[in-house]
Amino acid sequence: MKFNNRNVYISPKATIGKNVKIGDNTVIYDNVVIGDNSVIANDCVIGEPVSDYYDDSNYENGVTLIGEGAFIRSHSIIYCNTTIGKQFSTGHRVTIREKSIFGDGCRVGTLCDIQGHVTFGNHCWLHSNVHIGQQSTIGNFVFIYPYVVFTNDPHPPSNVCIGPTVGDFSQIAVFSVLLPGVKIGKHCLVGAGSIVGKDLEDYMLAVGNPAKAVKDVRDIRSRETGESHYPWPQKFSRGMPWENEGFDTWKETAGSKYF
Repeated sequence: MKFNNRNVYISPKATIGKNVKIGDNTVIYDNVVIGDNSVIANDCVIGEPVSDYYDDSNYENGVTLIGEGAFIRSHSIIYCNTTIGKQFSTGHRVTIREKSIFGDGCRVGTLCDIQGHVTFGNHCWLHSNVHIGQQSTIGNFVFIYPYVVFTNDPHPPSNVCIGPTVGDFSQIAVFSVLLPGVKIGKHCLVGAGSIVGKDLEDYMLAVGNPAKAVKDVRDIRSRETGESHYPWPQKFSRGMPWENEGFDTWKETAGSKYF
């Protein structure tokens, strides 16, 4: 189904699954595979070629895989050689460059810029206006809030590219910057406006410019109740795989591969 059947191009070399809805003014390039029950909204480009396309007469577009149940909103551009898992969604005007890999259940907010050659695990949520530099590696269940930047050049401009690494269940708060090659452990929290240039062990809260490890996140407690806020999966379930059964039950079954 096309929204209004206006100005839509689908390559004969593309594979479109069942019950896929494709919006007006959208282009689907060669070697794109879109899973069942997906929505590609108006003015999107899926499988955008890399720069060789414009100069190489023998160019062949790399394979772009989008899992079932995707919801890609208007004006999003996804380059070729990208692999995206099930139940993926974007906001508007998202750019995802080539050789990006996303697990299942990931969300990428409006105006995010994913510079390619990056890897995301499952159920990562990026809010609006996030920039992820090349060679970054993000684990599972990582939340990245607005205006966060992942950098990758230790001595710009140079030919060196070393992206940050973020472990499972960590959160990077608004306006934070991760410097090239920094490694963030599991269940960490980087406070708003922090510039992180040193590695963080698991469960650490880091704040400041330059960011410093302040305390174990499990020591952050509510002023009202005295209860610990972290690890956050035990307090938050909306949209998570454990929403209907609770984190502890899920952890013992489907979640065991993360621990």
